[in-house]
Amino acid sequence: MRGKLVAVCCLVEGVGDLPYGQGTTNPDYFSFQRYSTLHGYADDLLAILDELEVQSCIYIGHSVCGMVGCLASIERPYLFSKIIMISASPRYLNDVNYFGGFEQEDLNQLFEAMQSNFKAWVSGFAPLAVGADIESEAVQEFSRTLFNIRPDIAFSVAKTIFQSDLRCILPQVMVPCHILQSQKDLAVPVVVSDYLKHSFGGKTIVEVLPTDGHLPQLSSPDVVIPVLLRHIRGNI
Repeated sequence: MRGKLVAVCCLVEGVGDLPYGQGTTNPDYFSFQRYSTLHGYADDLLAILDELEVQSCIYIGHSVCGMVGCLASIERPYLFSKIIMISASPRYLNDVNYFGGFEQEDLNQLFEAMQSNFKAWVSGFAPLAVGADIESEAVQEFSRTLFNIRPDIAFSVAKTIFQSDLRCILPQVMVPCHILQSQKDLAVPVVVSDYLKHSFGGKTIVEVLPTDGHLPQLSSPDVVIPVLLRHIRGNI
């Protein structure tokens, strides 16, 4: 299979240094109003595909970017042959008959920590999110990316993500969805992947990876890359 790879850093666009040495963007481009909902990111994704004249693509989205892809696919399903999502969740808050992993008080404490001392919050959050020791290369890279986000923008983005609820749109997602999930994830419990599987309107498949943390592509690339290639090449 041959094609063009397009890397989009959708959640920190216009915020700071992009991860993995991809360059620098200007935080002045960030619109607090536009990105107060995930629809702003979905509109950006569609605009990029239009600019590049992409007629069809396999979309791979990590975490909330998986949901961004779902929103874009509802708007223009013909652009997406499949969606591969890693550690995605439609809602992070617990609710009646739904376990998202967080209570509102948990999020309130997270937001308060971000506002009171952003550097200290990053130092504590990064090892928990990655699921590795603070000295590990994966944690150091994730921390670097977070440190390069302007704190007020990071706070706004975090609130948009963690307070989002896209459960109602899941039945409208008709594009085939490949759901990849770590067996242990601080942000997204394994049961969420099963919820997604039974809520999407189209074909779905779930694969739970023998990895720890919310960023397995960063902490365990030797596990994730072969799985990704298999799902890129195979269909449901």
